Amino acid sequence: MTENFIGGVWTGAESGRRFERRNPADTRSVVATAPDSAAADVAAAVGAVEAGRHEWAAAGPEKRAEVLNAAAAVLERDPEKLAAELVAEEGKTFGEALGEVRRTPANLRFYASEALRMTGRTYPAASGLVYTARQPVGVVAAITPWNFPLNIPSRKLGPALAAGNGVVYKPSEVTPVLAMRMVEALLEAGVPKGALALVHGGGEVGAALVGDPRVSAVTFTGSTAVGERIHSAVGPDRRTQLELGGKNAVVVLEDADLDRAADLIVRGAFGLTGQACTGTSRVIAHTDVHDALLERVVARTEALTIGDGMTDGVQLGPLATQEQYDKTRRYVQLGLDEGARLHTGGQPPADVEHGYFLEPAVFSGVAPDSRLAQEEVFGPLVAFLEVASFAEAVEVADATPYGLSTGIVTGDLGRALAFAEQVTSGLVKINQPTTGMAGNAPFGGLKASSTQTSKEQAGEQMSQFYTAEKTVYVSP
Repeated sequence: MTENFIGGVWTGAESGRRFERRNPADTRSVVATAPDSAAADVAAAVGAVEAGRHEWAAAGPEKRAEVLNAAAAVLERDPEKLAAELVAEEGKTFGEALGEVRRTPANLRFYASEALRMTGRTYPAASGLVYTARQPVGVVAAITPWNFPLNIPSRKLGPALAAGNGVVYKPSEVTPVLAMRMVEALLEAGVPKGALALVHGGGEVGAALVGDPRVSAVTFTGSTAVGERIHSAVGPDRRTQLELGGKNAVVVLEDADLDRAADLIVRGAFGLTGQACTGTSRVIAHTDVHDALLERVVARTEALTIGDGMTDGVQLGPLATQEQYDKTRRYVQLGLDEGARLHTGGQPPADVEHGYFLEPAVFSGVAPDSRLAQEEVFGPLVAFLEVASFAEAVEVADATPYGLSTGIVTGDLGRALAFAEQVTSGLVKINQPTTGMAGNAPFGGLKASSTQTSKEQAGEQMSQFYTAEKTVYVSP
């Protein structure tokens, strides 16, 4: 059982309503129940954080860094237990879950160091002194998705708290247990009870949180449709940081090492069961290598082992929810209806009865303007598109509303760097999968993949979003 954390107290929703979370690998198993909160619970949480955040802001950067480092140590005490909880709740394989669990403390330590680096500047003046100072923006709303239930929250709560803000945290309904674990670690480490709140629930909770004028900044990772609604609701007087969808492509040129390319594609497309915003959704292959590459990708895809993430040797877990399972199956049928060729996958394994398992799908003959090539699926499905030149590859890569992560596989460094310059994408991966990123580098997309106003992770961007800058003039 999980609860809200409001005003220093673990509590249920005011209404008393609760919702269930079931194991996506075996839907007969209830993993947790959580409060089905509403606007009244949000109002209480925001009010509590608005009243309690000042103690945290006054603690100073050294203390905030100490606390974030201590929270990292809490999360490191029993990584295998946390990983097992993550598998049961979200559906990753144990190896994928353990990787996320181990990366999360590193994120918190990075933000702890950044707490000590949020400095102002001095400016030449004819007389006296001119300098800038940075202060916390106030109450931050952190709204997070289910696909990385520890990593992504750490990239929002970590910098918000490092800057001295209070935080109201609204996790996905899919992962209430991991949300509770994150808050427990921060509280045990020493974040004041009044500076942090956790509110479980669905869309009503998110809408009430975004709409509360006491919230100074909203950081959100999720779908583009929801992000657009948030951006509209927040308006121009408050801050938004939105990391949204993607339709990420890997371009494979005629000189590419095809075995390497196939490995990168399968890893990027089907790791995390295709449920990563940076996952590979399109393969744009030069005509000279298209068929040979397709053959390799199909063979590697069919060799993947599907099953419960806690089972040794499993490489592909279930989709996280019934909604994602149904959506992916709809896109498989849509691809067929649009005339694309399905080479493998797209159906549930024959021996599965009680989980959201789906064989990974590989399509070819996909038209650049088709829905299968344009719309985010967020499941284990990859679409092959054929091009005749480098210029056409760039054009097709850019021919979607999104611009999050785009890869290229080639032995020609000159063309790789030209591609990086020409393609409209927030992340460009050269001879690497579209997934994966450095924890200390800016993260964010272009076009409909992001608000583009302030990227996540890197120190300078973090400081710009989570603090407000003042310019001070001093005369003796």
